Amino acid sequence: MTTQKFTLNNILQDRVLSLSLTIVFLMLVLTLLYPTQFATWDNFSQVLLNLSIDTIVAVGMMVLMIGGMFDLSVGSVVAFSGGMAGYLMYHHDVPVALAVLAGLSGATLVGLVNGWLIARIGINPMIQTLAMMGIVRGFALMLSGAGLQNFPWEFIVIGQSKLLQLQTPVWYMLFIVLGINFLVQRTTFFRRYYFIGGNERAARLSGIQVERMKIWAFVISALLAGIAGILLSSRLGAALSTSGRGLELRVITAVILGGASLAGGQGRILGAFLGALFMAIINNALIIGRVSGYWQEVILGVILILAVAMDQLLLRRVSRQ
Repeated sequence: MTTQKFTLNNILQDRVLSLSLTIVFLMLVLTLLYPTQFATWDNFSQVLLNLSIDTIVAVGMMVLMIGGMFDLSVGSVVAFSGGMAGYLMYHHDVPVALAVLAGLSGATLVGLVNGWLIARIGINPMIQTLAMMGIVRGFALMLSGAGLQNFPWEFIVIGQSKLLQLQTPVWYMLFIVLGINFLVQRTTFFRRYYFIGGNERAARLSGIQVERMKIWAFVISALLAGIAGILLSSRLGAALSTSGRGLELRVITAVILGGASLAGGQGRILGAFLGALFMAIINNALIIGRVSGYWQEVILGVILILAVAMDQLLLRRVSRQ
């Protein structure tokens, strides 16, 4: 009896394992319910394509939340990055490489400003990134207006070309997940975020430059959001000021589902991918089941509440042991 309880506790506390099992079970159920709609290669590849943008942003959010921070402006950065590149190409015939570099530089600057004001000035992350969300969304609207399109082929191919029957955003996603996962597991730089999120005061006393690390975390998160914005604009063949709306909610939900804690000091990059995959499968099932888009928003909110509640319950269980 004791052994079974110990095993169950391990499964519940290992969020990556528990989420993996949940995803497998969910896929089996959906395969039985919708065998000709869900269990097809076309649908699976579409699910991967749809989750690629969210996952890339979620990786940056996971790094932040491991360090005890978060960023509400990532959705706006997605629109801003794609809008910046699109504006330069459409209105000024700037070469694709320079336009993409400008979009990524703009996204990085947003992260730098967020990080500096939070780490150096001491502004609350929620207030700062909420304000930045509105500011950057305004810039995205000024750049993109009602939408920009008719971009050069060299830009379109970034997000619409295929390799092994999968569109390139999927491969970018896998490369980023595996690359950042390696860095978080193997490098001292990224491992420091666990110490900062676990006990910021102790991390500072041990010699870790906490303020600098925080700035870098916001820069990394914004840069990844910028990459997602470029990929999304290329994939759609258009730069839209509405791109990324609600993305921050989906990403935070995915990251918490994947093992991040609001208290900081926990999480794995693989968990961010699995959390985004879970959300994408749920969304795909709702579409196949022809559930109203209004209800999809309600269900997303419920999942976030349940994820946060589960996080708090697990924290209490660990603290009692």
